[in-house]
Amino acid sequence: MDTFRIAVLVAATLATGLNAGLYYTYACSIMVTLRGVDDRTFVNMMQRINRDITNGWFFLTFMGALLVPALALILFIGVNGAVVLPVAIGLGLYVVSFGITMGVNVPMNNRMDKVGDPDTMSPQALAEARRVFEKPWVRSNLNRTLASTGSCGALCWALLTL
Repeated sequence: MDTFRIAVLVAATLATGLNAGLYYTYACSIMVTLRGVDDRTFVNMMQRINRDITNGWFFLTFMGALLVPALALILFIGVNGAVVLPVAIGLGLYVVSFGITMGVNVPMNNRMDKVGDPDTMSPQALAEARRVFEKPWVRSNLNRTLASTGSCGALCWALLTL
């Protein structure tokens, strides 16, 4: 059972780390690069990225980072109290990241998808679509990056207490 508990904790750490890395990549490269493109390219790329990211691999880590730390918490309660606190913190921080994603980023992505085909939009409509999306989305992504990175860090702390 100890091997199983440890494997679950490692999986939880990896899943949260993968999500933190994805959000970090958006923060320090994707959105930085898109900042320098014209409005049509920005809208087109965000629509494509938002559609393409909804795949099985992303779903596995996105949901796994929510469920596997919860399982780890259950498995360590009453067995190793030193691990419970950092796992609970890691789970809590990932819940924050998950909530930001589902409550802010996903609805914004959905609205961006519905603005229309960038090739048929007026320059004013493209500029407006970008204006209402870019800064709030980047800010929200930074917040979920910090929360998911903290989650991974807390789960690393849990691994170090074993």
